[in-house]
Amino acid sequence: MRIVVSSDSDKTLDSSVSHHFGRCPYFTVINIENNEILRTEAVENPFFSAHSPGQVPGFVNSLDADVMIAGGMGGRAISIFGNYGIKCSTGATGSVKSAVIQYLSGHLSAAAPCRESVEHGHGESEYEKEPIDRLKEEAEYLLDKLDDIIALHPEKSG
Repeated sequence: MRIVVSSDSDKTLDSSVSHHFGRCPYFTVINIENNEILRTEAVENPFFSAHSPGQVPGFVNSLDADVMIAGGMGGRAISIFGNYGIKCSTGATGSVKSAVIQYLSGHLSAAAPCRESVEHGHGESEYEKEPIDRLKEEAEYLLDKLDDIIALHPEKSG
């Protein structure tokens, strides 16, 4: 099996999972056999700075992916991956290695459209923003997640 994970760096298994697959600077490509990691490789996302619908799923398909793991993904991309026969899983956080382990153990959710995809109704221009705007958007997302965690564990917020 070949798993591709949206990644924030080229550190393969030690990279952080990127919040959104189309905006990630790298993809970590992982060859798995009998639930064991055999080989990893970092591949630059040629569409990091800008992409049109379908370009990134097409690129991931060219990497012979069986599975695409990301923090978030739009509904249109999920559909395109499905047309390629590529399974998608979203909601991944932390390191690429931990996301792959979660996926292999069945603890990572199946793909669901990200908040931005739902809020924007899949508008083409909504996805392509300047790098600073993408970083602000991801920081806002992470702060929201942190607020959720603090609300669940207020004793650990101090």
